[in-house]
Amino acid sequence: MSRLDLYTTVAQKTASLVIRDYSTSFGLASRILAHDSRQHIDNVYALVRLADEVVDGVAVEAGLASSKVRLSLDELERDTYSAMESGYSTNLIVHAFAHTAREVGIAHDIVEPFFTSMRMDLSDRTYTQKSFDTYVYGSAEVVGLMCLAVFIRGNKPTPAESTILVAGARSLGAAFQKVNFLRDLSADVDGLGRSYFPGVQIDTFSESDKTRICDDIDNDLERAAATMPLLPADARRAVGLAHGLFASLNAKIRRTPAEILKTSRIRVSDPEKFLIAARVMIGGTT
Repeated sequence: MSRLDLYTTVAQKTASLVIRDYSTSFGLASRILAHDSRQHIDNVYALVRLADEVVDGVAVEAGLASSKVRLSLDELERDTYSAMESGYSTNLIVHAFAHTAREVGIAHDIVEPFFTSMRMDLSDRTYTQKSFDTYVYGSAEVVGLMCLAVFIRGNKPTPAESTILVAGARSLGAAFQKVNFLRDLSADVDGLGRSYFPGVQIDTFSESDKTRICDDIDNDLERAAATMPLLPADARRAVGLAHGLFASLNAKIRRTPAEILKTSRIRVSDPEKFLIAARVMIGGTT
């Protein structure tokens, strides 16, 4: 094994630790994938989480002023592009992501919108429909496209299939993000000073607001479900599990009174997650 191969192996092991420790849902779904796909997804998730932690408080807790937080994000973005070009970074997480990007064809034009959305978190506190759509595209839909690049790297879908796959990947990413916004409603406003949904304020958040957003999420999930038959078998199971987990979470949010959502974070219990996983693995519905 060359020194670069060893370094890449260590970088990827580091990336895998991130998804295991930060997300039981995505960690559980990634385990269903074949080894190579699983590692690539771990690498993508790790970079996304790293950038998210910069803007969501870890840098501030470490004592960085807001100007330094922005500089840290800028440096991470520059390092990511450089590593995608050269195949090397001193940052293990960035190195692992760049390895995946070069292997599966994740291009600059997909990564740039992600960092644009992360930068929006440093300044934007409320959103119009236009800025909300821009944010969701960059923070979530392009992540779905990165994962799609991993899943179909060995296949050549037809133009018609590609259109369906891209729409489904974007819809699933959007659904995940909107669910997270909805269940973190109070924390985003109180802890981070952000209100993502256009026209929605936590003090006036109502049942009709909740129902409208849940309906929108269900529409995204329905569009995403139409994509799954076109995916390779292991990706179909993993995406099906993630889809099922977030569909269950959205259903739980729908059943929760709006007043409770203002103060409580809703989650799917671990036994529920493993039950959904079992159904997916035996070929049942989620």
